[in-house]
Amino acid sequence: MKANVKSPLVALCCILLASSLAYPQSASPKAKSLFTIDATEARTSPEIGYLQMGSGAAGKSPSGHFLSVNSRYLTMDGKPWLPVMGEFHYSRYPERYWEEEVLKMKAGGVQIVSTYVFWIHHEEVEGQFDWSGQRNLRKFVELCAKHGMYVYPRIGPWDHGEVRNGGFPDWLLKKGPTRVNDPVYLSYVRRLYDQVGQQLKGLLWKDGGPIVGIQLENEYADRASNGGAAYISQLKKMAMDAGLDVPLYTVTGWDNAVYPPREVIPVFGGYPDEPWSGSLKQLPPDTQGVYQFHLTPITANAGILQGKTEKTEQIDLWHYPRFTVELGAGMQLTYHRRVVVDENDIPPMALTALGSGVNMLGYYMYQGGENPQGKLTTLQESQATDYPNDVPVKSYDFQAPLRAYGQMNGAFRKLKVIHQFIADFGSDLAPMTATLPDTVPSGPHDTTTLRLAARTDGKRGFLFFSNYLRNYPLPEQKGVQVILKLPGETITIPREPFDIPSQTAFVWPVNLDLGGALLQYSTAQPFAKIHDGRTDYYFFSTSAAIESEFAFAASSLSSLTSTEGKISRDGDRVTVSSLKPTTTVAIEIRTKKKTIIRIVLLSAEQAENSWKISTRSHDHLLMTSADVFMEGESIHLRSHNTSDFSFSMLPGVDHLSTNVPAQKTGDDGLFTHYTASVRPSQIQVVVEKVRDALPSDPVKMGRAFDWRQGAVAEAPDDAEFAKAGVWRLSLPKDALKDFEDVFLDISYFGDVGRLYEGDTLIDDSFYNGAPWEIGLKRFAPGVIVKGLKLQILPLRKDAPIYMPNASWPDFGDKLEVVDVRSVTATPEYEIVLGIGR
Repeated sequence: MKANVKSPLVALCCILLASSLAYPQSASPKAKSLFTIDATEARTSPEIGYLQMGSGAAGKSPSGHFLSVNSRYLTMDGKPWLPVMGEFHYSRYPERYWEEEVLKMKAGGVQIVSTYVFWIHHEEVEGQFDWSGQRNLRKFVELCAKHGMYVYPRIGPWDHGEVRNGGFPDWLLKKGPTRVNDPVYLSYVRRLYDQVGQQLKGLLWKDGGPIVGIQLENEYADRASNGGAAYISQLKKMAMDAGLDVPLYTVTGWDNAVYPPREVIPVFGGYPDEPWSGSLKQLPPDTQGVYQFHLTPITANAGILQGKTEKTEQIDLWHYPRFTVELGAGMQLTYHRRVVVDENDIPPMALTALGSGVNMLGYYMYQGGENPQGKLTTLQESQATDYPNDVPVKSYDFQAPLRAYGQMNGAFRKLKVIHQFIADFGSDLAPMTATLPDTVPSGPHDTTTLRLAARTDGKRGFLFFSNYLRNYPLPEQKGVQVILKLPGETITIPREPFDIPSQTAFVWPVNLDLGGALLQYSTAQPFAKIHDGRTDYYFFSTSAAIESEFAFAASSLSSLTSTEGKISRDGDRVTVSSLKPTTTVAIEIRTKKKTIIRIVLLSAEQAENSWKISTRSHDHLLMTSADVFMEGESIHLRSHNTSDFSFSMLPGVDHLSTNVPAQKTGDDGLFTHYTASVRPSQIQVVVEKVRDALPSDPVKMGRAFDWRQGAVAEAPDDAEFAKAGVWRLSLPKDALKDFEDVFLDISYFGDVGRLYEGDTLIDDSFYNGAPWEIGLKRFAPGVIVKGLKLQILPLRKDAPIYMPNASWPDFGDKLEVVDVRSVTATPEYEIVLGIGR
């Protein structure tokens, strides 16, 4: 029986009085790809008491908040907590811009800031510790605390992070063995830990501070007689002796990691590609396993899933929660392998991790940066220092969601949608266990079998779908239908089979409680929720080109209306279908508890442009194509491409203050719409060629590393830049006036580019076909007074490096190419909003 959509309320009343026959659970005969997920025996009770983290006092703050961990998830004050963590290296970013970047991370949905403490950044000269300026760890942590962000220091002593010697100072390597229980080495580690302990004194969770955990070491698998798990135990004891008593201690769990049972939690990760690989070809599909659902941890570098103690005891990973610390949100370029990460490559990885049971979503890197100036040497990883890769001297942009100069890239917005889902529904998701269907891909090369998983708690759950594979587009999946078996019922989702477009990923709810209304399933992804007086708003986003359908238990409803959708009933199931994304109410419900529920269905683009804004009095949803972050009660909107700002807000406000005149231009569905403009400007860059490049020599090869099976190309040294082409770039004297920043975009062909302020190297680039973008405000006024010098080495046609085919320039009949195609300067405009009611 179908409703007349022109009078939906009347039609529904008739539907609600119809027969209460049970809705059909059998699959449709039209289903071409039928999947059964049997979650009737999924684990629901976590193990408590196995893990032995900090002291008994470590988990309780002075204000009475309690942070704990069990075998499956974290709890905050006894409630399941699924946080998002993002890596930001304070010592790789100018101190005066820390606050702005922390606020951007918060706007992106990050709750925990993880950061390496690089030993060489703080004690490059033996005995001379430097905790000043952008090396001021204490100030950085205090700043995070100011804005309600938690902090997770990764204190090494060895970190890696593409830093010189993995973070070890040069002088330390001359003292003897490292990364084992050697008394000389440990004496220096103890001194480092004591310094870190002093920096962080009073800032731990038990002190009322933001520090919730400590990572010890990194990528550690040494099973020497004086190493192994006993070494990790010793580091933990030394950290606690230094005052670093926290609720969580972790180690990285990949690469056949070794660690003591119970004392630390192994954390995992994985990347979209392998810039460290020696291959000069496109890698096979998903070598890191990040685009498949796993019931065992995702491991970077094709690591071993289970660690062993030095007693060769197997460590049962089911004792430990599934946390990621290095889910690659981008990739660093190496000289020999210049991977290009697309903004669409990252979100499917996050959804796949969540669907696999991950309960802390940690990214590396989330915020890009640059290597600081060394006192004795440059501080990047290089083959010259016996490490396997050459990376840029300065740039650590990492193609991260927040780039080296604070730019929000496309992945930032797409991940923000997932993070907002976690913020509003993560406490429901965290206790749920993961189950795979009866049919799973045979491996990463299987491009025909759909990838999906369910997380359930016995009564409700979420379905995760992924039809995405980087560099190997998966085909459209036709006629998909899922039978989900729960202990008390079996649900067929959706009513009729559906097609999943190529290269898409999404999550759907099952038996989700919407303020008293039971949503049995939807074919749209839950995004956010806000409360405004007596009304609860739930925002969903469309899943690719799939028709959005919502199915409710009629027994949980008092009434339901939909002015656009088609309403039908079958037994206790009321279904609203044929919905299109709009900014109006898609479905309005009154529950048996008299609660008003309004469901708003947004397009994927609208969801990416939506920001949940929390003020003292209300939550709002702000929709704009501008970049957004909050500072206190002020909302910053920034734009690189236009001086005209357009934004909408729900609920509307009685008073909106702005730093420039703003006009209310009417309503956009439920949203109140505003516009504002600032004075546009154009900045002319004068480009003068100073010197042609000289013919280059063949690229040198470095030494072979056993695990990489062969030598790779070696980055050019300083002397080779005597052959580089040189250009002088000049900007107007007022170029940086009245703007938040000015971004210099250099489009070029070549091998390696270096940019100087006078004679000081400020940035560098390994060419990979993407524009080179530099934020100039941090270099003012020097870039105006001294000007900029650009050096570019030619790229040889026979260079033994990897780049995507589309990135290689057309050499024609030439052996090498070097050319500056264009240099432009783009202002970053800003308006600031203040909300009142």
